[in-house]
Amino acid sequence: MFRNRPELEVFLVRPGGPYFQGRWEGVWGIPKGLTEPGEDPEAAARREFFEETGLAAPEGGWLPLGEVIGRTRRIVAWATEGDWPAGRALVSNTCWVEWPPRSGLRLEIPEVDEGRFFALEEARVVISERQATFLDRLRARLAGQEDQPEIPTSCASWAKEASAS
Repeated sequence: MFRNRPELEVFLVRPGGPYFQGRWEGVWGIPKGLTEPGEDPEAAARREFFEETGLAAPEGGWLPLGEVIGRTRRIVAWATEGDWPAGRALVSNTCWVEWPPRSGLRLEIPEVDEGRFFALEEARVVISERQATFLDRLRARLAGQEDQPEIPTSCASWAKEASAS
């Protein structure tokens, strides 16, 4: 999700849990997750945005930003213009992790513990290195300087990133 106020800002989320607690640079990203078998990638993006933020994904045109190869999967991203309602808290779904590592103990954590808008230059500092290319693609798409990237029609076994904020 992005907005212009007056400069371009993008909405990013920080993963939840003890591993990311206190970390800032290089850990934020766009809301993302796995597509279900046979699920349309854009529909998966909308679903994942809601699951990680508790806010329905904005209606309207979604700009495809293409894909990048992440550490363990492909990431397919879109951007859409929108805003976060004033005073609304982020409500993320939860997941289970082993914590401390190799302890055999399981801890339920929010997938996302914070979401906010960043000016594009600050976003470059906090976003994960592999997702930074989406910032460049968004800027180029909004300036009319980049053709629409090809988006796979099915990403059944990949990760897919929701609204590139």
